[in-house]
Amino acid sequence: MDVKTAAIQVLQQAGTELHAKDIAEQIMAAGLWQSGGKTPDATVSARLYSDIKNNGDKSPFVKVGPQTFALRDSAEIPSGAEPVPAFVEDTPKPPSVNAGFSFTDCAQKVLETFGGKKPMHYKEITEKALQKGWLVTGGKTPEATMYAQVITEIKRQQKCGERPRFVQHGRGNVGLSQWMGRGLAFQIEQHNHQVRKVLRERLLAMKPGEFEELISQLLAEMGFEMVEVTKLSGDGGIDVRGTLVVGDVVRIKMAVQVKKWKLKNNIQAPVVQQVRGSLGAHEQGLIITTSDFSAGAIKEAAQSDKTPIALMNGEQLVMLLMEHGIGVHRSTPDLFEIDEECAVRAETE
Repeated sequence: MDVKTAAIQVLQQAGTELHAKDIAEQIMAAGLWQSGGKTPDATVSARLYSDIKNNGDKSPFVKVGPQTFALRDSAEIPSGAEPVPAFVEDTPKPPSVNAGFSFTDCAQKVLETFGGKKPMHYKEITEKALQKGWLVTGGKTPEATMYAQVITEIKRQQKCGERPRFVQHGRGNVGLSQWMGRGLAFQIEQHNHQVRKVLRERLLAMKPGEFEELISQLLAEMGFEMVEVTKLSGDGGIDVRGTLVVGDVVRIKMAVQVKKWKLKNNIQAPVVQQVRGSLGAHEQGLIITTSDFSAGAIKEAAQSDKTPIALMNGEQLVMLLMEHGIGVHRSTPDLFEIDEECAVRAETE
């Protein structure tokens, strides 16, 4: 199955927008598509970006945020994809997902309300969320989507050195990490939080040239080739150019502008417009900043009738640096817990 068809199925099941990394992890976990590259999420993001750029309003996808995609209401299912009620004629459309919470937020709300500080099975969590009207989805298997998104969030947060808000307790049972108190896992999260803070401070203390070299190193780890830092220009114009290579098949020229700004100085829409105006032939844009983006900048970057501009804020930058081991090294111990079901079986034998 191709990436586009697989992404449609995952987004239909989710009933909400998903980050490219979540889409990639879910379609590979379901066996819908496999990637031999190191950055399958970059492959997914590139394919969906390309489809939106080439097909405009006819694309089944819409970009709703940095590397975050949803299905267009009028999307048609390509050949090979399973039919889903939300896109079948004469079938009423489900209420907008905005009427409820995301799957993971629903899981937290159910656990806080009904868990009593004890793990619950993901099927029971999903059932409670649907009963309460917190979860609104047109997917055929909300239980599977619930579990997949909870597990995906746990893995992503662990990979980035964060303390996950959920904890697996074996055989589909899930609890909240906040119930574990201030044990070793809490201490690890506190330590990693401090590491993220120090890493961000060091980024701000770097000279412009050093910062741009660091960004070029990160881009190379993310799958870019022919990465080149352009002539320093006083933080104006394009700072880094490279080609994002996807599976040795897709090659996307990217022009990157980096902004080493303090946290309180958000990137505004004119900066996005400037980058778009500086793009060469067949180039797409990327802005990386140590601060964040205003609502206007995010809206400008997502204009469907213009060349897409990807956005990476300071928090995302630090997470990616940690994920790829740039500026940090991993020394996290493995934590083991007793499987409660095994304990019960031992007592009854």
